[in-house]
Amino acid sequence: MAKPPSRVDIAHTALRQAIIEQALLPGTRLPEDEIGGHFGMSRTLARAVLQRLAGEGLVDLQPKRTAMVAQPSLEEAREIFEVRRALEREAVELVVRRWKPQFGAELEGHVREEDAAKARGEERVSIRLAGEFHLKLAEMSGNRLLLRYLGEVVSRCSLILALYGRPHSSDCAVNEHSEIISALRAGDAARAVHLMDHHIGSVERRALFDDDVPKADLGSVLAHYARAITAREAAVPLDGKREKATKPSRQDKAS
Repeated sequence: MAKPPSRVDIAHTALRQAIIEQALLPGTRLPEDEIGGHFGMSRTLARAVLQRLAGEGLVDLQPKRTAMVAQPSLEEAREIFEVRRALEREAVELVVRRWKPQFGAELEGHVREEDAAKARGEERVSIRLAGEFHLKLAEMSGNRLLLRYLGEVVSRCSLILALYGRPHSSDCAVNEHSEIISALRAGDAARAVHLMDHHIGSVERRALFDDDVPKADLGSVLAHYARAITAREAAVPLDGKREKATKPSRQDKAS
């Protein structure tokens, strides 16, 4: 019989899931006494839970300060996605090499869970399930270290999306996951890697969308405002001198 989870394990799992599902947003304070009281354990054990989460990159711990949900900088976010892309490629290649028929059924069942969460409008659950798809692949790779490292990176990506991301359709993740499964079934490692790269690139662009915003060009901005002002006040040239009204000539008066 499996040993029942300890209070520390329950608290760790609950907090980790709440952070990944973005129910606890980056910067949220995590007081030890409140966590301990909620799970019926001492502050010492609550601190141990927070230290585990800090080791996974989900919590910031600083001496003499209340712990809080981590807030990765944009520079850290870019580094995390660089590492994730490399790990995801390796996971895909290992899964193709060690593919078993039951892998396809398990992955497709997970995608159906993602689709069901989307249909129920459970966005937070959909976010968590989308990340867990990648952890299933890492587990199927048979490499425990890869699973450990990818698990940490995927979790950190949830924080990055909560901080910097923009809304998206969960249809994209479900469809892209299904395409990856098809390539894995076919044993096409090159296509599976290509699809994974595209998929992670889409997530990164959504997470770090500031890179997609075109930089303002001074000349274009000034031209736009100059046209608007000229249209509104046609009598005022851009040199700032108002045109003087010309007096009608005697001939004009006579006509």
